[in-house]
Amino acid sequence: MSFGDPNNPYGQQQGQPGYGYPQQAPQGVPPQGGYAYPQQQAPQGYPAYPGGPGGFPGAQMPMPGGVSAARVILFILGSLQALGGVGLVIMGAFFASVFADSSSSTASDAGALAGGAFVVLGIVMLAFALWPILTAAKLGKGRGGVRVSGIIFGSLQALFAGISLLANLAASSSDQAPPAVVISLIFTAISLALGIWIIVGLANSAAGAYFRRPQY
Repeated sequence: MSFGDPNNPYGQQQGQPGYGYPQQAPQGVPPQGGYAYPQQQAPQGYPAYPGGPGGFPGAQMPMPGGVSAARVILFILGSLQALGGVGLVIMGAFFASVFADSSSSTASDAGALAGGAFVVLGIVMLAFALWPILTAAKLGKGRGGVRVSGIIFGSLQALFAGISLLANLAASSSDQAPPAVVISLIFTAISLALGIWIIVGLANSAAGAYFRRPQY
């Protein structure tokens, strides 16, 4: 029996690959390279792994400019209120010490009462100063509650500044307004502008997206 016999059904036919020759893939099946297994393709329809702005999971979202400005204003207002509270406490202690040595018991009692009132007002002002300072400190990692806290503080700041501004405008309506009234008018106008700035910086859509960002 010869391999070259064309009449032998068990022999190797011409044109057919034998041992040592690459096998021809059937029609419709993609050829495979050597003995390598076909590579599996990634399943279709699956969403990409979520990532941050930096292209990797957990990337920090930058703080919008309005939120950053509101944070700085909150720090400044809180620090000024804290300094005002300290000043009132010192003033109260000064009043109490000055009138304590008075020979008149009435003056001594009045000085002690005024000094105590200044000290209490200063302590309340110091406690109130913690609100904007803590809110500003938590704006970087805070959620919606910190944002609401800042908006409420800005609203109260604008409200009291607006009331004080109207009072100063009424006092300065005369031809010769005292210089103290004019200075107070300028400061209340600045305070009103800062309160509105806090509200706008924390209430816009960019701030909303920032406080709804995923945190990893």
